[in-house]
Amino acid sequence: MKYKKHNTELGVTLVELMISLALGLVISGAVVQILVSNSVTDKFNKAVASAQENGRYIMSRFRDDLLMTGLYDPLSPNLSRLVDIVEEGAFVRNHPVPLPGDFVSRPALGALQGANGDNDTLVVSLQSDRDCRAYDLGYGRAAPLADEEFYVVNEYFVDGGKLKCRGFDGRYLRGQKPAVGHNSHSAVTLLDDVLSFQVVYGITQVASTNGITRPIRYVSANELPNLFANNAHVVAVRIALVVKGEGEGFVTQPSTFKLLNENSITAPDNGLYKAFETTITLRNTKNFARGQA
Repeated sequence: MKYKKHNTELGVTLVELMISLALGLVISGAVVQILVSNSVTDKFNKAVASAQENGRYIMSRFRDDLLMTGLYDPLSPNLSRLVDIVEEGAFVRNHPVPLPGDFVSRPALGALQGANGDNDTLVVSLQSDRDCRAYDLGYGRAAPLADEEFYVVNEYFVDGGKLKCRGFDGRYLRGQKPAVGHNSHSAVTLLDDVLSFQVVYGITQVASTNGITRPIRYVSANELPNLFANNAHVVAVRIALVVKGEGEGFVTQPSTFKLLNENSITAPDNGLYKAFETTITLRNTKNFARGQA
């Protein structure tokens, strides 16, 4: 008996084709969604990391710069003796945080409280061989005057969203000598994308019975003139600022911050902002205040 061979052709029906296309679209959409999510997460993480890095850097920089505020050592062999160092030492110790009106060459220079929540200005005095820009302002760099020290005044402020500093020769500011070297007083940028920069000052008026001088309260710069007139001393500085992370990291709504004694502020956009705060004890002014008690 012979069987007739049938030729059968296998194919895909229209329904099967539509199901396959639909599954492909679902899988492709899921893959795209994962890629987009990973990209957003990566940008967010980069913004967080940059904000953290910048904030930690500037707080460390402030601690290094401000720790010696009020320092004046007339016994230092490196101290320039172009002026009366006894009189200069008394001036530095009594003006660790200069105020407007303290200097004849730049009467407006001094610590300032920003109006209506604007950025503050911080100004400090100390003995050093460089200003905050690492300039020697015409003092010695070669033997026998290597690392020559002088009266330095550093100013920190925000301009156009950038935290900047500029340094001065205190002797120039007091009208005792002309400005030389890098005394063009141009500012250098320490940090970009600063939303707010606020400063308060820890003051004391008496020494405790065990000889330890502590801040009794923190005040803004506009309160300092009256306090200084009543024999108060600045023994600590508290700094707070808000920085923006780099890149395209975003949050769902603008962030709000409360810095020190200021009213709350809201970021101008949905970028990633982070607040930082530190308190720096001014050990030189504490020792001076203790001696005056």
